[in-house]
Amino acid sequence: MSAAFVAHVSELLAGLGRLQARPMFGGHGLYCDGAFIAIVLEDVLYFKVDAQSRPRFERTGAEPFVYARRGKRASLNYYRAPAEALESPEAAMSWAREALGAALRSRKTIAARPSPPARRARSRATSRTRGKPRTGKA
Repeated sequence: MSAAFVAHVSELLAGLGRLQARPMFGGHGLYCDGAFIAIVLEDVLYFKVDAQSRPRFERTGAEPFVYARRGKRASLNYYRAPAEALESPEAAMSWAREALGAALRSRKTIAARPSPPARRARSRATSRTRGKPRTGKA
């Protein structure tokens, strides 16, 4: 992983917001104002995608970020940045805005889901009342 590549990507995306590159799993995670928007691994940039932004990446032939997990191929919601995204600040910003939008939408989805303890508590409460008549008493 070259520090020069991370610096180049950071320079291209400087206008997006407060950008931070944090070391992670042999590469870097790129955060914009706290939102995880990209992965840089082995001098390759992968942007965050979701159902809304994925088709734009797929139309360019971009490949998803894939890794080995317990002997099987696994992928995350990150796609390789198209070549044009590394050639001009304007193109980089367009693709980065897509990634930021996906990251922000993902945050809203995660925030809307109940936490695991809340799901378990609700599940236990439901299983205790299953099959019992409702009395209307609390």
